[in-house]
This record gives sequence, structure tokens and C-alpha cells, in this order.
Amino acid sequence: MSQVSEYLPLLPEIIVVIGALVLLLVGVFNEERGAKMVWGLTMLVIAAAVGFLIKDWGTNTILFNGSFIIDDYARLLKIMVLLGGLVTLYMSITYLSETGIFKSEYSVLILFSLLGMMMMISAGDLIALYLGLEVQSLALYVVASFRRDSVRSSESGLKYFVLGSLSSGMLLYGCSMIYGFTGTIYFNEIATASLVAGAPSLGLIIGLVFLLAGLAFKISAVPFHMWTPDVYEGAPTAVTAFFAACPKIAAMGLLIRVIYSAFPELIDQWQQIIVFIAIASMILGAFGAIGQTNIKRLMAYSSISHMGFALVGLAAGNREGIEGALIYLMIYLVMTVGTFALILSMRRNEEMVENIDDLKGLSQTNLTAAFMLGVLMFSLAGIPPLAGFFAKFYVFMAAVKANLFPLAVIGILSSVVGAFYYLRIIKIMFFDEAKEEFTQMPSQLKLVLGASGLFVLFYVVYPNPIIEVARVAARALLPTI
Repeated sequence: MSQVSEYLPLLPEIIVVIGALVLLLVGVFNEERGAKMVWGLTMLVIAAAVGFLIKDWGTNTILFNGSFIIDDYARLLKIMVLLGGLVTLYMSITYLSETGIFKSEYSVLILFSLLGMMMMISAGDLIALYLGLEVQSLALYVVASFRRDSVRSSESGLKYFVLGSLSSGMLLYGCSMIYGFTGTIYFNEIATASLVAGAPSLGLIIGLVFLLAGLAFKISAVPFHMWTPDVYEGAPTAVTAFFAACPKIAAMGLLIRVIYSAFPELIDQWQQIIVFIAIASMILGAFGAIGQTNIKRLMAYSSISHMGFALVGLAAGNREGIEGALIYLMIYLVMTVGTFALILSMRRNEEMVENIDDLKGLSQTNLTAAFMLGVLMFSLAGIPPLAGFFAKFYVFMAAVKANLFPLAVIGILSSVVGAFYYLRIIKIMFFDEAKEEFTQMPSQLKLVLGASGLFVLFYVVYPNPIIEVARVAARALLPTI
């Protein structure tokens, strides 16, 4: 019995994997009405996993000789990706039904990708890291091309697969170099080996560079961002909403754990890399979105920019930076799902529309939706006193405390440039002549859009819960700093 109780902290992962396998069979044997049943049961499985994660808050467990780490840092990120998956799945039912791709396999693939993300977040060695990444990625390659009657969807899945395979190869090469020069795959032992060696070896630094390159691809940081706009545009919109939220948060969580747990002594080396990709991501995201006409491509460049802002906190190299990055990711998740709730409702004459100009005069046909999207756009731009402003404030303050003044200044200037395309959407909605009204917005999209808009609007009133959970999570990862 004691051996069984030892593995009880794995209950959320066990629930997800067993749920995915059982629901796969349910879908196969109930083809007629299986899709909706599996969709509903999938949300129950995710909710149950979140419930057990919340229940175990405050306990730390290390399993499989250090390969799997379960602490409050991992729990917070797992809750974030699971809630992101739950909300995007909840939003997608109308879209999937109307486009004819509502299959039971879709929900199961989302579950498998979430399982991979949970494995990534708790990874304590290089093999667990890679297994988690591949479980996530293989499911995502399929859902990106889930709309088989669409050339764009098939193309996006193929691009994602080819470039994802390249990044996996780079990551594996980095892992092999790290193992070769330290003699271990465990993060804590890699940290010890790099400390004992005194000056880090060139081979270890090369391995670190390749490892960071593979992880940078997963968060679509520059210069490994090239897949993002095409995949966002080509994938079914419900899938794009999922891509924009969950995989980026999981990969960012993994990146933070790897560099702080395995390479704390190499901060001078990895800090330079993180600063470079943060600056490049913020600048390219800001300028790349200006000329976009497709709102999904615009959100792709927006996500690149926002990952750059989150990396500012990571580059700080202190606990305040991790707290800032975690707060940023939580607020980013809410803003993203809210924005995609409205994008999923952009339907006219039985067809989905994706051009930014299709939002013209939305305030005249649906004032509430236009107001909520306007709030989210202001927040994404970092306008005070909305939540997005505080998200950027926390990471910039961490950078200033770490004496990274040029990084903070470039971040602020990039935020100013990025505000242009967010404000342009507001101008189109409120000041341009109205186009034909969109099809009635489904109730679940109204709920998500309203809830996210209200969160962003009233975050300033009571931010303490978000700040406190980020502080606890950062302390779990860096208890001595």
C-alpha cells in the first residue's frame, strides 16, 4: 500500500492518460453520437485533473530518482495549461460542428497533447524533457491539419511537422552534448557537474545553445518563429486558439525549469542568449504585425512579441523575474482565450471570416462584444490600468533590478510600437462604417469573452491572489535565491 501511495501525486497525469485511452475507445464504438459525448467527458477528465492539482497544493514530491518533479511551480503551470485546454475545448464545439470536423479524435488528441505538456513541466532530466515534448508535439501536428478538406490546414500541419522535427533534432543534439560533457542527464547533477568543473567547457556551452534553440522553437521565439504565422493562419481556428495558449505556456515553464535547475552556474552564458531572443522577439513581433490583414496572423505575431516580454523576466536571473514571468503567462492566457472567443464568432453567411476589416463597425452591431474586445486589445497593448499593463510592469521591474536597463527600454519601446496594431483594431470596430452583422455569437463564446474582459478590467482591484500563487511557485523552484 505504501508503494501505491508514493505515486498518488501522479494522479492528475494518470487521470489524463487513462481518460484519453478510454475515450478513444468510446469514440470508436460510438461513431454516431460519440463526438459530443467524448467532448463532454474530456472536459470532465481535465476538470478532475485540475481538482487533484489544487488539492495537493503545498506539497513537493520527486519521483523516479529525480526524473519527475512535482512542486507548486509545476502545479501552477499544469493548472494553467489544463484550464487553457478546457476553455479552448469548451469554445470550439460550435466551430467544429459548423465546419464538419467535430470528431471524437479531436478531443482525445487535445488530451494527449495536454499529457505531454504536464510531462514537460515536471521533467527533471533530459529524457523526460524530450518524451514530454514529443508526446505534446505529435498530437499537435495532427490537430494542426485536422481539417483534411482544407489545403491551408494540411499545409500548416506539414510545415509544423517538418520544422518541429528539425527543432527536435537540435534539442536532441544539445542533450547529447550536455550528457557527454557532464556524464549525467539529471538537472540537479548537471548543475553540480558544471559547478565542480570550474570554468564551463566549450562543449557544455554548445550543448546548452542547441538545447535553448530547440526550446525557443516551441515558444516561437525569434529566430525560430518562422512556423508560427503560417500555422496559426492555416490551422482550424479552434486549434489556433489552443496553440496560442497552452503549448507556449508549457514550453516556457520547461525553459525556466531547465535553465534555473540545470544551469544556474552558467547564468553569464544563457543570460546573453535569453536577452538576445527576448529583444529579437519583441521587435519582430511589434513590427511584423503592422502589415497583417488576417487576424489570426496578427495574433501569431502578437504571441511572438508576448513571449519576448515573458523572456524579459526570465533573463533577469532572479526570483522576481520568475514571479513576473509567471504572472505574465497567467494574464496572457486570459487575454488570448478572450480574444479568440471573438475570433471564433466571426461568422457571416455560413462562412468563417478572418480579415481584420471584417470587424468594421462591430460596435454598431454588437456593442458589448466590441467593448470587451476593445478592453482586451488595450490590455494586450499594455495600457494602464488593465491587467496587461501590470504584466509588463512586473517583468520590466525585474529586468531593472537585474541592471538590464537596455532590455527594459527596448521592451517599453517595442510595446509602444505594438500598441499601433491593437489600437487599429479598436479604431476599425468603433469608427469605421459597419459591415453586415456577424451570425449570433454562441453562448459559450459570450461567456468566455465576458469573463476574460472582466478579469482584465478589474485585475487592478484585487491582484493579490495572482501575485501570491506566482510567488509561491517561484519559491518552490528557487528556494535558496
